[in-house]
Amino acid sequence: MGAPFDITYVFGYLPKLLSTLGMTLLIVGGSLLVGIVVGFLIALPRLYRIPMLNTLARIYVSFFRGTPILIQLFLFYYGLPEILKLAHLDISKAPVLVFVIITYGLHTGAFMSETIRASVTAVDRGQVEAAYAVGMTSYQAFTRIMLPQAMAIAVPVFSNLVIALLKDTSLAFSLGVMEMTGKAQTLGSLTQHFIEAYISLALIYLVVSMTLEKLLLIAERRLLRHEETDSTGHRRFRLEQKSSYRRMVASVDAGKGGTEV
Repeated sequence: MGAPFDITYVFGYLPKLLSTLGMTLLIVGGSLLVGIVVGFLIALPRLYRIPMLNTLARIYVSFFRGTPILIQLFLFYYGLPEILKLAHLDISKAPVLVFVIITYGLHTGAFMSETIRASVTAVDRGQVEAAYAVGMTSYQAFTRIMLPQAMAIAVPVFSNLVIALLKDTSLAFSLGVMEMTGKAQTLGSLTQHFIEAYISLALIYLVVSMTLEKLLLIAERRLLRHEETDSTGHRRFRLEQKSSYRRMVASVDAGKGGTEV
């Protein structure tokens, strides 16, 4: 049993937990960078239906979407050094943070690839064909027509991925990385005020999540500024875009934690 509840510990723990917020954000930022690059590379074979690479990409997505992130952390931390030893590469002394970022990055890349694929296919193909008809090159059609719309469609799902990744970083403590959850566990063990520590931790996660959500909402509105507006000034979406977006959200967002079909 822990010590009796004392509200003063909640406020006392806040600055101590905030001291490890930088580590949590470092994991999130590094994982997103890896995830975006990997997601783009995985999405390409599926968009262009390259036979062998398409199959490998589906297997990759199925594995990372169908297995818990905690198991993936253990597999990469304990298994990757052993596999690389076969190639005479010793990474056993690499910092734990490297394994954490790689694992979270590859995990995020699986969902990012589905987001990229779904958002690109949600753009009306007729617009691209019209761009070709007026003399645009493939690069111009992609950067001027497809990319802005695809990014606007992807932002809401990307926002969910970022917030989910932020919360998933709490599992990094299982490998000894002293991020916010690890710090809360340590403080609770030292003082026996576990409830107060976790309340403080929840408050910080809530504030950071709401801040990220607000920033990404601003980015979404800026990307959608090209949309038509009606007489009342409200943004109006084309019905076909709404339908495509909803299908994309259903296929990507609801699939978190599921296997690739």
